Amino acid sequence: MSENSPDLEDDTGTYESGLPGFLGTIDVWISKIEAVMLAMGVILMAINTCVNVIARYVFGEGLFFSGEINRILIILITFAGIGYAARHGRHIRMSAIYDAIPTKGRKVLMIFIALFTSVVMFFLCYHSFEYIQTLYSRGRILPALGVEIWWIYIWAPVGFAITGIQYFLTAIKNMTSKDVYLSTGVVDGYADTESEV
Repeated sequence: MSENSPDLEDDTGTYESGLPGFLGTIDVWISKIEAVMLAMGVILMAINTCVNVIARYVFGEGLFFSGEINRILIILITFAGIGYAARHGRHIRMSAIYDAIPTKGRKVLMIFIALFTSVVMFFLCYHSFEYIQTLYSRGRILPALGVEIWWIYIWAPVGFAITGIQYFLTAIKNMTSKDVYLSTGVVDGYADTESEV
């Protein structure tokens, strides 16, 4: 960025919930857990991949368990990331019709969208839990690590539950505030920024 371009708001620092009291405390704690999961997952995946590449070129053979570790970390990052994206209002939106509606209509629609999405996330949480029970009953294990395979999918219901909670809190935030919110801390709108090419 050049010296003349405006500073963009950085949302990667500490998270402050827009919810009051106990709900805000829950929101902040979930945010911290997600941040640790995402950061550690990405860092561990990078280290694992780099060590595997170095081992392959230096010793002529890679780590036999590297692929399975990356598979576990990808699942962790994916399902921790959906909650993070919901918390920061970063999910993809098809908003052509939504943007054309007046503010009161957008508020009602956002409450409906948040509640419906929350229900869908809890529905997926339930079914992913059933899937884990099926994997558990089959007793399959990862060939290299020897870990039961159901352990690596434990992040799916956790991620869906956290995302469901986040969308439910977004609905509450929209019911109790004057503005329209995409998440508990992100007001609906577009930032007008210029950047030089």
